[in-house]
Amino acid sequence: MGYAVLHLLKPKGASFSMSAHIERTVSPPNADAELTHLNRELIEFPDTVSNRTEAIQHRIDTAGLQRKIGKNQLTAFNVLLSGSPDEMKQIEANGKLDDWCSDNLDWLRKTYGAANVVSAVVHLDESTPHIHATVVPIVTTERKKKKHEEQAKKRYRKKSPNAARLCLDEIMSREKLKEYQDTYAQAMAKFSLQRGVRGSDARHISTSEYYRELINQTETVKSKLSNLKEEQIEAQSELSKVKADISKEKFKNTAADVGTTVLDGVGSLFGNSKVKQQQQKIEALEAENHNLTDNIKGLNSKIKTMESEHKTALDKLSEQLNNIYDLFPHIKDLLRWENFLKNIGLPDNIIRRLFNREEVKGCTGELYSKEHSQRFRLENGSLKLKQDKDKPENIRLTINDTSIYEWFRQKHREFLNKLGINPPEQKNNRGLKL
Repeated sequence: MGYAVLHLLKPKGASFSMSAHIERTVSPPNADAELTHLNRELIEFPDTVSNRTEAIQHRIDTAGLQRKIGKNQLTAFNVLLSGSPDEMKQIEANGKLDDWCSDNLDWLRKTYGAANVVSAVVHLDESTPHIHATVVPIVTTERKKKKHEEQAKKRYRKKSPNAARLCLDEIMSREKLKEYQDTYAQAMAKFSLQRGVRGSDARHISTSEYYRELINQTETVKSKLSNLKEEQIEAQSELSKVKADISKEKFKNTAADVGTTVLDGVGSLFGNSKVKQQQQKIEALEAENHNLTDNIKGLNSKIKTMESEHKTALDKLSEQLNNIYDLFPHIKDLLRWENFLKNIGLPDNIIRRLFNREEVKGCTGELYSKEHSQRFRLENGSLKLKQDKDKPENIRLTINDTSIYEWFRQKHREFLNKLGINPPEQKNNRGLKL
């Protein structure tokens, strides 16, 4: 019996980036483009709404909220609903996927309120069927007062305790999260999906933490692949050597057989002791040859075992990498960023700090520009990875708040000016897309 999978995810950054992934306006590398047409929206939008982002805003506009929405207040959260891969494939093969989708939709509406569930898209173009649901966290229960509000002397006009308000923290309290896992497992029991282990020490980590861990795991995988390739080369070299030894031994066997025949004839003619000594040497060589043949058979068996283990390890590593790409479509882009930062000459400790969204100050050293095939000196600079204001899905590296590309070009212009050359102006590069 497999497990029911339920994850509540607080979005980070702009909601349209998640909409692009869910609605497939951008095709992730782990999705099969030939199956994308099978994906479908399970929620019928209002007449004036055409997509997920508009559905979120429509719910907020029509909910009758009395409080102003804070600048950094989250207006929606994502719910990922699925199950163990084998069980989900069996549900799809048995023609019960529509029933599974319907029961998931019923659970979402019953749990969070029908009006709050503004989108639910089932994805069938990835390895395991799953649903991305979008919920606007509007509640009508009375707001819990903070300690400083209870102690305050000044009193304001009380709002209706049942008025609609936006409150993600109330929906995502520890007690509520446990309750969701219980009720969802009950709803999915008819599909042979059960709840996960209660009280497990396993914990959810942030996306950035998981990305960093995946990068470390990827480095380990690369190292293992390199070691396996070296072992394969060594095994092939040993195999070639063994084959050469086999050819030599076959030649020796033939020569020994001929020598034995000749010596038998000579012995019958002369019968001297020297011939007998040669015969004894030949017998000793034949015994040694027999031992070598046994050793060769053992080596061949060992080589076959090594080749089998090598293939199994490669298959397992390949499967692990595919699983990583399935779960985290943007990992390839992160690796591309890591490669770029290494190519310009940044050490691993600074790259880790940049991925952790730190501003790394006091950097001194040489950075390599592929565009100019030249290294430029950086003195006491400040490095930071920033989102593009016009296109938040793009990230760029800045040096002292200047794009890395513009910084390289500025240094190149200074270099040419020293030589008395006036370089032409070039367009800015907007950064690498993630």
